[in-house]
Order: sequence, then structure tokens, then C-alpha cells
Amino acid sequence: MTVSNASSAVPPPAIQVHGPDFYRDLAQRAAAAPRRRLNHNLHASQETPVHRIFNAIQPDSYVQPHCHLEPDKDETVVVLQGCMGLLEFDPDGRILARHVLGPTMTATIPARVLHGWCCLKPDTVFFEAKAGPYAPLSDAERAPFAPREGSPDAPAALARLIALASGPDSPVGTFFAAP
Repeated sequence: MTVSNASSAVPPPAIQVHGPDFYRDLAQRAAAAPRRRLNHNLHASQETPVHRIFNAIQPDSYVQPHCHLEPDKDETVVVLQGCMGLLEFDPDGRILARHVLGPTMTATIPARVLHGWCCLKPDTVFFEAKAGPYAPLSDAERAPFAPREGSPDAPAALARLIALASGPDSPVGTFFAAP
């Protein structure tokens, strides 16, 4: 029997492999993006029950501190390159914990925990997994003590996040709001 490929299309490979070249390209595209961050979704749709996301972020990208109120919305993050600051807050903006995450470090943020991310090194790339489906943050999930992304106060809030996440004299208990 003779098999001919002339009339049948060969499907693309199903296995996806991502490494340094992919991270570099994603980080370069994030640097050119208006929000200075970019994600690459591995899940097929926003309704998929598990979201798997590569995120690239630059140090001048502000992410408003927030939480995810749905009980199944834990987040797990693995830093692949660069460096991220992660802060845990109480509802009044006091810092309960701070972490600096470098390559190969993992953090799991339980649902309902107020947290803030900041990029501490250019071209940072991390992998994130959390439950779907996607839902934009509600007002109740946004930290009331932090300005929204795009607001006039966001650059100062980002500078404060970076200082609190990376500064040696930023002890647990420091308020997010400026003294």
C-alpha cells in the first residue's frame, strides 16, 4: 500500500516547548506594549477551567494590589527569568509579608489574600496557573488603599511597591500608604 501526503495535510506538532528564546521574545514584546507587560495563554479559551499563562513584565508596569474572592482562585506563580516582588497586605494596607522571587522560585497565593506584584528586574518572565474561567477584577477584589492602574497616583504607588518589596529596611508592618 502506498501512502500519499499530497492530498492530506500533516497536522502541526501537538507538544509545545518554551525556553529562553520564547521568554526573550515575550519580554521584548512586553517592553513595546503600552502596559509594559504581556501574557501568552496556553489555555484554549477564557472559559477553560485551568488557566496556564506566561507573563512578561517590565519594572515600570503597575499592577494594582488585589485578591481573588472566589474560593477556587488560588494562584501559583513560577519565576522563569528576572525578579519579582510579592507583598501580602491586610485590608488596611499593612504589609503582612514580603518576598523577592528569582528564577525557579514559586509562590502560591491563596484565594482572598490581598497581594501586590512588582517587577524588580527588566524582562522578567513568570508562569502562572489558576482556575478559570476568566473574570475581570471586581471593585471588591481591588485593594481600597491602592490607586487603580492608569490613575495619576499609580506611578508613585509603583515606586512605593518596589521600595517596600526590595528595600532592606522595609520590615513587615510598614503601611502601603505613604506616612
